[in-house]
Formats: sequence, structure tokens, C-alpha cells
Amino acid sequence: QARLVESGGGLVQAGGSLRLSCTDTGSIFAINEMGWYRQAPWKQRELVATITTGGITTYAYSAKGRFTLSSDHAKNTVFLQLNHLQPQDPAVYYCYAEGVSDPTGGFLEVWGQGTLVTVSS
Repeated sequence: QARLVESGGGLVQAGGSLRLSCTDTGSIFAINEMGWYRQAPWKQRELVATITTGGITTYAYSAKGRFTLSSDHAKNTVFLQLNHLQPQDPAVYYCYAEGVSDPTGGFLEVWGQGTLVTVSS
């Protein structure tokens, strides 16, 4: 079954780093944008970073200067490098992709199941 496959979450000390990856195995016929959102307990899901197939990236203010989003379009994969992780960063990080659903057109957005990032002080 086509879906977004995420990996890379885990436990890290404050100031440490993690690298998340996400691959679309065939959910979307033509991807326009991929990226990451996160949701901490008792909070709404929020943007972390997105990237278009044209290479335009958008970062949340909290991510700028610490997180880097990159992509391998040929493999329908995005990578989120998380550096200088802080106590405000723990959350479930969700991969996101949107684009054309099939050759006849139509819009589709797909979410991964999420990967947990935990930061210890």
C-alpha cells in the first residue's frame, strides 16, 4: 500500500541532533510539496518546514537556523536535519506530501503516521 514512510526519530540530549527522513512510496502521482509538521502534547499541529519540487523551502520561525530541510525528488524523499535540539522541540513529527493524485488530476494530501522526537535536559 502506498504511503509515507518515516524514520529517524528518537531520544537525544539537549543540544544534540537527529535526522528524519520520509519517502513517498507511491501515494501521489505528481508531488508538488513535501515537508514536516509537529505536534506536542496538548498543542495544535504546527509547521516545521516544507519544500516544493522547485526547491522553495519554508521554515517556521522556531526552525530557522537550527533545522534544515532537503529533498531527493527522484526518490520522493525529504530529509529534516534537526540540530541544537531544545526542550521546546519534543513532539511527534509528521511527514506531509501534497500533489496531483492521479493522471486525471485532482488534489491529494497525505500524512505519515509520525515519528517521536524526545529531548532530555
